[in-house]
Amino acid sequence: MLNVVALMGRLVADPELRHTPQGVSVTTFTIAVDRSFVRQGEQRQADFIDIVCWRSSAEFVCKYFQKGSLIAVNGSIQTRTYQDKNGNNRKAFEIVADNVHFAGSKSSSGTAGSGSYAPRQEAPREMAQEAPSYSAGSNEDFAVIDEGEDLPF
Repeated sequence: MLNVVALMGRLVADPELRHTPQGVSVTTFTIAVDRSFVRQGEQRQADFIDIVCWRSSAEFVCKYFQKGSLIAVNGSIQTRTYQDKNGNNRKAFEIVADNVHFAGSKSSSGTAGSGSYAPRQEAPREMAQEAPSYSAGSNEDFAVIDEGEDLPF
């Protein structure tokens, strides 16, 4: 079985550190993750995804991240069922974070990295290029390969 999630998005609110009755640190927060596909003439949509961090990861998030910070999360999907105040059965989907990382520069996210948690460096401007647009292509851009011939690679 495989249950692996990698997300990058912006926090929609400041995370708050809580503790279980046994003293274990925990925080839950929501990140807005942009969808990769945009319909022509429409604005980019975002999904709002709930994240749960435990122990030192929870303390790290609450110390260095705030509303609007860009964060990268690795973890797994977890589901749970509960009854709402009207007695209806509900199912919640959350990401339980294994690792959290800075995803923006110090100046853009307002975080002050220290210790082993260093923000990622931005790529040099000459390396940052726009992704090619394939919507302007045509069928002449492709060649038919005879199955009897050797492949060119």
